[in-house]
Amino acid sequence: MSNKVIFAQRHEGRAAALQYLYAWSMNEPKNLAEDLGVFFENFEQPRTHYAYAEEIIQGVLLNLTEIDAHIRSLAHNWEFERIAKIDLAILRLAIFEMKYRKDIPPVVSINEAIDLSKQFSNLDAKRFINGILDRLKDQLGRDARKATTE
Repeated sequence: MSNKVIFAQRHEGRAAALQYLYAWSMNEPKNLAEDLGVFFENFEQPRTHYAYAEEIIQGVLLNLTEIDAHIRSLAHNWEFERIAKIDLAILRLAIFEMKYRKDIPPVVSINEAIDLSKQFSNLDAKRFINGILDRLKDQLGRDARKATTE
């Protein structure tokens, strides 16, 4: 697969993961596996096409406490409970990538998060999201423009 295809598939995966994480935050399912099955039935591509989305969803939910702790510490002068659910889902997705996917440069995760905010949130969201993710980027201790294989 070419890099262009991988990037496009990851972008679609991020958008699907965002939609799922948003729905999950509104109504947490009793059975995650069943809920994911139903969720992916509504997409035009086969479920395997969205493998990256599932990886993000599982990763965010597995590390939710730590990810939310980062958001709480980085959202200066902003109460966690007041963050719009869609913006929270975008932040969770991007922070998962930045903290747990060293093969993705942090600036790519930030840019993707901003693109998602333009598509799914309001105009003010991109500044808020960029501010939080930029502060996290500065704390990571690695080159924000490079992927690593660690």
